[in-house]
Amino acid sequence: MSTLLFLAEGFEEIEALATVDILRRADISVFTVSITEEKKVIGKNGVAVIADKVFEEIIDTKADMLILPGGPGVGILNEHQGLKKLIKKYYDQGKWIAAICAAPTILGKLGLLEERKAVCYPGLEKDLKGAIIPEEEVLSLDAKIITSKGPGTTFVFALKIVEVLKGAEVAREVGSGMIYLGDLSMKIR
Repeated sequence: MSTLLFLAEGFEEIEALATVDILRRADISVFTVSITEEKKVIGKNGVAVIADKVFEEIIDTKADMLILPGGPGVGILNEHQGLKKLIKKYYDQGKWIAAICAAPTILGKLGLLEERKAVCYPGLEKDLKGAIIPEEEVLSLDAKIITSKGPGTTFVFALKIVEVLKGAEVAREVGSGMIYLGDLSMKIR
């Protein structure tokens, strides 16, 4: 299994980096992709990351899932026409797409959430055009789209990705190995 995780200046570090870490613990290949011509990308809180690839290097890559972290960088991701074209292609082909925090708004603006359950960072729901928003859930899975609310839901988000790509048992093993004390109920307590 392989995934592409996209980075733009201002990405939410915990959403991107914890997801990469958790997926790699599950032996899922993750390539971080800068959407600029530079591999170095600075996150919202000043953490510099060297991406594995720049966008132009992944044009012919056959990944199983696209992953979009949130943060202020979502506006930059949303302006990248090549990325939006790739997201639409994955959607049309029935491939996996995962977005957290503000990133589900990209999917909403593309019209990919019509009549689908989806969540996002509180206050941005208006950009989930036509989505069914289960307010008590921190994560939503509908068809092959995973959405989650924000930084505090990153473990549930990443473990759900592990579950859909490698199975529930692998997700439980990875969570247990990290002493993850939550559950995967996806509900706000």
